[in-house]
Amino acid sequence: MTTTSLSTILDDAFSNRYGVPAINVVNDLTMEAVLRGAVQAGSPVIVQTSVKTVRSVGVDVLAAMWRAMTEGIDVPVCLHLDHCPDREVLSECLRAGWNSVLFDASLLPIEENLRQTIEVVAEARRYGANVEGEIEHIQGVEDGVGSDEASAQHSLDVTLDFLRRTEVDVFAPAIGNAHGAYTRTPTLDGDRVSAIVAAHPIPIALHGGSGLTDEQFRDLISRGCAKVNISTALKTTFMRSSLRELRRAEETDRWDPPSVFRSVGDDVAALTVQLAEILGSAERAPGAG
Repeated sequence: MTTTSLSTILDDAFSNRYGVPAINVVNDLTMEAVLRGAVQAGSPVIVQTSVKTVRSVGVDVLAAMWRAMTEGIDVPVCLHLDHCPDREVLSECLRAGWNSVLFDASLLPIEENLRQTIEVVAEARRYGANVEGEIEHIQGVEDGVGSDEASAQHSLDVTLDFLRRTEVDVFAPAIGNAHGAYTRTPTLDGDRVSAIVAAHPIPIALHGGSGLTDEQFRDLISRGCAKVNISTALKTTFMRSSLRELRRAEETDRWDPPSVFRSVGDDVAALTVQLAEILGSAERAPGAG
C-alpha cells in the first residue's frame, strides 16, 4: 500500500464514525515510531509536521524520510502540514509530496481568509492534495503559531459560506478546545459540530486532542469529528521517556544512545496504539483483524 489521500482516510472515518489519530512528529525517530504503532494497531494514521519542524529538519529531508519509511506500508497513511500561515512553506511542502495541508489564515479577516483559502485549494488540487480549513484560531500557541487569546466564533451562516465557496476537504472549528496542556477538563461545544455537519456534511478536525477524556472523544467522534490532532501528548511522551533513559544511563554509567532511541521509540509507538484503540481506528486498516 502506498500513501493514501487525507480524504480517502477521513471519508471512511466520517461515514463509520471513528476517529483517526493525526499525530505531530518532530524527527525521524518519532515518525518511525508513529508509523510502527499504526501498523501494530492495524490503524490508519495521519502523520503531521508543524512549520517549526519543517524549518528545523528541512523539507527535502522530511520528504525523503517519509518515502523511505512508508514504502510498502500496509496501513493507510498520509503526510499533513499542520497550521501553516506561510504560503511559501505550504507550496514547498506540496511540491515535495505532502498529501494535505492546513492553511491557517484564522488571524486574517474572514474575506481575506476565504480568498486565500480558495487559492490554496486550487494549488493543492494540482498536486492531488487535500486542504483543511479554519476560520477561527484554536486557542494556544503551538510551535510558534497561534495566540493565547480565545477566538470569537463565527455564525453558522458564515461558516457554511466559507465551506461552500472554498470547497475545503476538512474543517477545524473552535469549540472550546485548545493547543497545549489543559489546566482543567475543557467544556466543548459538541452541538456546534453537529450543526455544521448537519448543514454541510464534512469531516471535522478536532484540534487540541491531548488531554481530552475518552467520553469527550466518543461524543465528538459520534458527531462527525474524524481527524483527532495529537501533539502535546507526543512531545510529553518523547521528553519524559528520554529523560528517564538518560537518568538510567547516568545511574548505571552506561552511555548507549541506541538503547535510548529504542526505548523512546517504543513509548511513542505504544502511545499511537493507545490512541487508535481509544478513537476506534484500531483494526480499521484494510486486511486488519
